[in-house]
Amino acid sequence: MEKHLSEMSLEELTREGGIPCSCGKIHRCGLRFFRTGAGAVQTLPEALRARNRRRPMLVMDRNTEQAAGERVRAVLREAGVAFSEFVFPAREGKMEPDERAMGALTMALDPACDVIVAVGSGVLNDCCKVMAHACRLPSMVVCTAPSMDGYCSNSASMIQNHLKVSLYNACPEAIIADTDILATAPDIMLQAGLGDMLAKYVSVCEWRISHLVHGDPYCEEIAGMVRACLKKIVDHAPGLMRREPDALSAVVEGLVISGMSMAFAEISRPASGLEHYFSHLWEMQALQRGKPSDLHGIQVGVGTLLTLWIYEHMLNMDSVDEARAREAMEHFSREAWEERMREIFGGVAPSVLEIEEKVGKNRPETQRAHLERIVKHWPEIRQIIREELPPRERVYALMHGCGMPLTPADLGLTRKDMLDALLGSREIRDKYLTSSLLWDLGLLEETAEKLPWS
Repeated sequence: MEKHLSEMSLEELTREGGIPCSCGKIHRCGLRFFRTGAGAVQTLPEALRARNRRRPMLVMDRNTEQAAGERVRAVLREAGVAFSEFVFPAREGKMEPDERAMGALTMALDPACDVIVAVGSGVLNDCCKVMAHACRLPSMVVCTAPSMDGYCSNSASMIQNHLKVSLYNACPEAIIADTDILATAPDIMLQAGLGDMLAKYVSVCEWRISHLVHGDPYCEEIAGMVRACLKKIVDHAPGLMRREPDALSAVVEGLVISGMSMAFAEISRPASGLEHYFSHLWEMQALQRGKPSDLHGIQVGVGTLLTLWIYEHMLNMDSVDEARAREAMEHFSREAWEERMREIFGGVAPSVLEIEEKVGKNRPETQRAHLERIVKHWPEIRQIIREELPPRERVYALMHGCGMPLTPADLGLTRKDMLDALLGSREIRDKYLTSSLLWDLGLLEETAEKLPWS
């Protein structure tokens, strides 16, 4: 490589043909057009021409229509671009990326469109990516808030049969982030974007550990790219809540690059670890109760602080207690585990049990193989923690300074909600998390009981 990924501009990162990497892969991303800055929405016709798209279908909800809908319409009309549109009707509580949303979008789909343009943020972007992929259409997005890092990822975080899942598809061809529009986003949306980015401390750390213990493929170039965009965002965080244009541009560019890291790696590991799974479980709990959850990035921020607490306690372990880990496996009861899963997941439990049948995370031979690698690499694991993670107090202070929730109690969650989220986190997907490491060490239950709730 002539340059490290962390040193490349967005234009270089999105070049045709991809980027040959020292890891042996060619990293590719479908993003071909990115603009940010004041008035950037004016470049939407340019993006359409650059990709030879002639009839966009705009997809919005009532909030994003108010934030940017008329500006987008005016820009397209002035350029003489014919378009259709669908505005999700208002519904009680927040919109969820579930079968109901996808059904509404399917019924509204304009068969004459040749590109789907999301005017919005997380849920809208995810729904449009899933729809576009299913219809073999490209997608684009006009960002309305720097609230999450999924704009440029090749996956969508969806709810399927009440279970939080990642559906792999394709990232948008064009992303337009007008800072005049972003500046109108509510405080909580800005805080959510920061929370989603602070998670990258944990995700990169966990990715390196999962590479050692579980054999997940790892690329240091991609990890370096994530670290660089995280640093840029943290440096600009003080100006974010003041809506300084440079800070808004830095944050949204960092969020786009973070999403790009997932497309490059072809997995979510560079940008998502246990901290995201706290949020996934809390969202599922809210769905079971018929109540709205907080924004994903807000919950991820709290999950990041909890995960940093776990790792700080791991650093106090000079060695692995192999006898305790083996004893925990010997006393593992499949019946008791299934009962606990039904308690945590309710009606979704059959899907969770099916995942275990397929993957076998709880099999003695799996735990033995993991434990052997953990023992072998324990000094290296502790060194990774030291290298990747800042002191928890530093992240706490940054979030506090931006007025963000800091504990599960701040989110209105009970202590049991927090415990169930940690205990259930490793069960909903085949992914080696920090909670998986705790389980292999025989420390998951004990750690859950000690986690700070408030």
